Amino acid sequence: MGVKSDFIPIFASKEKKYMATVIYPSPIFGPVHSRRLGVSLGINLLPADGKFCTFDCIYCECGFNADFRPHQKLPTREEVRHALEARLLDMQQNGPKPDVLTFAGNGEPTAHPQFAGIMEDTLALRDKYFPEAKVSVLSNSTFIHKPEVFDALNKVDNNILKLDTIDAIYINKVDRPTGHYDVKQVIERMKAFKGNLIVQTLFMKGMFEGESVDNTTDNYVLPWLEVVKEIAPRQVMIYTIDRETPAPDLLKATHEELDRIGELVRKAGIPCSVSY
Repeated sequence: MGVKSDFIPIFASKEKKYMATVIYPSPIFGPVHSRRLGVSLGINLLPADGKFCTFDCIYCECGFNADFRPHQKLPTREEVRHALEARLLDMQQNGPKPDVLTFAGNGEPTAHPQFAGIMEDTLALRDKYFPEAKVSVLSNSTFIHKPEVFDALNKVDNNILKLDTIDAIYINKVDRPTGHYDVKQVIERMKAFKGNLIVQTLFMKGMFEGESVDNTTDNYVLPWLEVVKEIAPRQVMIYTIDRETPAPDLLKATHEELDRIGELVRKAGIPCSVSY
């Protein structure tokens, strides 16, 4: 049986040479089927009319930041709590049962100034309506230096933090941070979770602005793997692009390439899931 959903994405097809992208409703969307998490109810702490992110990834399904500047305000803590409780009550009465409540959407969830308080509300509502469901956060790690964000992430079931590479040149070319970003400092903060995190890494190939963005080769994979060992997460999630991207010349990593990387992680003693 498929998942019944009131999730109505806004597809925005930009002219020029770029592909269609999707902007999510706010503050609640779904549930949707997640390749990695199951039946997922989305919590979007960003505006519903655009993208608000501290990265400007060339593979982001929400598009480039400059093409989708939001005009609406961030949802308040109370608005998120009210909308989430109403949706959970409906799901309790009518289904489906969520596997996970996932903070994701139109950008970086931890950028919301009330993220810690919203997390407290979410955990309480999860315990009230679906105590077996997990709470997950998909984050690009740019705010884990803030104590309140760090503490909030430490409370969730799946603290999923992005680390596509440790190569600063690649990060600036592909992830494209919008402000100061020091990957070495991010790695140190990841280590501070003492294993209570999941490292999430996207592998892909193709070209962007005339340059290769292939991070599946050993010159990227092996240094990344050594750092992952130092971080010692409880799990690693590796995946590749699955939806349309704003940059048109990106390619999926192959099953064989992903399986090879996944096996290297497992040989290091770290559980690893692979999504194709």
